[in-house]
Amino acid sequence: MKKLRCPCLRSRLIEFLIRSAQFLEVSPIVKYSALSLFADRFYPALSGLEDSKVMKNWLLHPIGECNLQLFALVSLWISSKIHDSPPLSVKNFKSLGDKFIKEQHFTMGDILEAEIVLMQVLQFGIGTSKIAFASVEELLVQFKAVAQVGEHVKFEACMDVMDLLYENEETSVLYSSPEALAASVVVVGYIITVPPQKWEFPVLPWVKFVTSCKEEDVVNTVRVILEHIFQPQAGYYVTNG
Repeated sequence: MKKLRCPCLRSRLIEFLIRSAQFLEVSPIVKYSALSLFADRFYPALSGLEDSKVMKNWLLHPIGECNLQLFALVSLWISSKIHDSPPLSVKNFKSLGDKFIKEQHFTMGDILEAEIVLMQVLQFGIGTSKIAFASVEELLVQFKAVAQVGEHVKFEACMDVMDLLYENEETSVLYSSPEALAASVVVVGYIITVPPQKWEFPVLPWVKFVTSCKEEDVVNTVRVILEHIFQPQAGYYVTNG
């Protein structure tokens, strides 16, 4: 399983999933539920299943990057089936695989088999209700309801921050505490998108009150996020424009 421990592989897979979500024009909840299934649960679980029966399946034995890309697409498909009505057709994912996965050709049957394998790895637990995105969305709605300055916090900037955190393995561990991360993302969104002259609302005490998160935890997470966003190698910046 040495290949799975390669940070560059994980980063490429996350980028592939995010790019696929953009290409399919799925809703944010579908995208982040898929990231939760794939990045938070499926991919990490593989390292602990070396001797299990499921790892003998040809899609995981051996594990190649193109096979993992297929599982990223399947995560999006499962998420669409959970959140969309009607969900995206398997044909959409077949076409996308043909377009973007160049090293191997996957059939419709392979996609269906990959769905079964993914659910086996997750022990058929595919719930996606407790994800950070859902809490971020709810907090932003509440923020706009209690303070006019909440209208200045850009939803897209918060999503960009969440994508960036997923792409880096070190910062992706923040997703293990969805509510605390959501509170921190909203604070970061406030800092980087609200003009400084409008910094009048006590956003930190407010998120502490509505989420019951410890202020120290939120402050520390905000610091980690800001350091990551503005480090030169991140290649990422946000403006107020």
